[in-house]
Amino acid sequence: MNHPARRRRAIVRFIASAVLGLSFFLLPIRSGDRVTVPFDLAVSWVTQNVPTIAAVYCLILIVIGAVGSCSATVLRSPPRWSRPYTTSRPLTLLRVAGVPLALIYLLRIGPDMLLQEGMGSLMWDTLALSVAVIIPIGAALLVLLVHYGFLEFVGTIMQPVMRPLFKLPGRAALDSLTSWVGSYSVGLYLTRRLMQEGYYSRREAYTIATCFSTVSIGFVAVVAQTLDLLHLFPVIFVCYFTAIYLLTAILARLWPVTSISTGYIGVPKPEPAEGPGPNRLLREGWERAVEQAGAARGCFTTLRGGFGDGMILASTILGSILTVGTGALLLARETPLFAWLGRPIAPVLAWLGLPDAALVGPAVLVGITEMYIPALLVQEAAAPARFFVALLSISQLVFFSSVGPMIIDMFRDVPVRGRELVALFLIRTVLLIPVLAVITAVLTRVGLLAT
Repeated sequence: MNHPARRRRAIVRFIASAVLGLSFFLLPIRSGDRVTVPFDLAVSWVTQNVPTIAAVYCLILIVIGAVGSCSATVLRSPPRWSRPYTTSRPLTLLRVAGVPLALIYLLRIGPDMLLQEGMGSLMWDTLALSVAVIIPIGAALLVLLVHYGFLEFVGTIMQPVMRPLFKLPGRAALDSLTSWVGSYSVGLYLTRRLMQEGYYSRREAYTIATCFSTVSIGFVAVVAQTLDLLHLFPVIFVCYFTAIYLLTAILARLWPVTSISTGYIGVPKPEPAEGPGPNRLLREGWERAVEQAGAARGCFTTLRGGFGDGMILASTILGSILTVGTGALLLARETPLFAWLGRPIAPVLAWLGLPDAALVGPAVLVGITEMYIPALLVQEAAAPARFFVALLSISQLVFFSSVGPMIIDMFRDVPVRGRELVALFLIRTVLLIPVLAVITAVLTRVGLLAT
């Protein structure tokens, strides 16, 4: 880019989009008695101030997803608008089943089992409405970071860290960041888009989706508060941060990650080899970012495209999330399955020195249904047990009330299979238990966790 005016315009584009995008996702703002970010405020404003409109909009998306999936799957010549909804027959059935479930939760009319306390509020108000709003808004702002150079800048300077530790390109650092500060659904959207555009191979997208789809910092605080551990939030977050990246470094070298193809879906755009020295990396990152910003489309066209893409994605996954999530929660609440599965674990936990092992045992595995349920099971347990479960539940990552079906549906081109997600949950759990037990014992010994 030799023309001075074009280069200045590209630099302004890169800097302005980076400031706007990062401020939206990262800028701390005090709202009432809590500190949050503009992204959270925008989502909360929509869901709290216009809940009826948000609920009807969510229902419409679910209906569109079901009708589009039926058209694309059943008809020999489906209409052009339904082509993004092409999927397997089982996923089509899950999306269709989401329509009556959405009506039950929205109208509060239906079986008592589905309308019991906590079921509708979790599946509809907390999950479905949030995802319906989060993904389009987050997608619109994320495309600015992707298309206006920030992705190239981050990818260049983080390559020396991400590649040797996690076998991932430096760009993956941005996916991880969006999950930490925004939402795992936004992080998954970004990963899917970059995979389709050739920035990630199938294996890289699989690793990021299954290992970096972390719960947000805000939800970590919610779990800590539920278990009366908010005063230990900095300790919990540091342990959580360490556990996530340690597990990712390990799992990137194990099955099922290593069984995934290294091929690309889009035209491959692998990162160039890194240059020597940090100053060289910064210069290369800057030049790549400016070049990308100069070649990008206009701002409003980019925002509109990202928002529309986010709405299409939300309409494809909301029905399956409601269906699978409802089934998972009913399995946890209405059957003794996890109590039975937890009994053999209790002696192991007791041997590791955890108090109230009988309470903690079922909580170890029930997190595969919904990450918040383990916290509800151990609210009366001793502080070390509550601390252990808090860290374990937020570090297991794979749960089938939302993340599981979301990953399967969004990454069917990889593909991601349900049995592999179950295996990853179990592998993560096995690796986490002794590590977290040692951390809990140390903190108890130094007096941070009074028994």
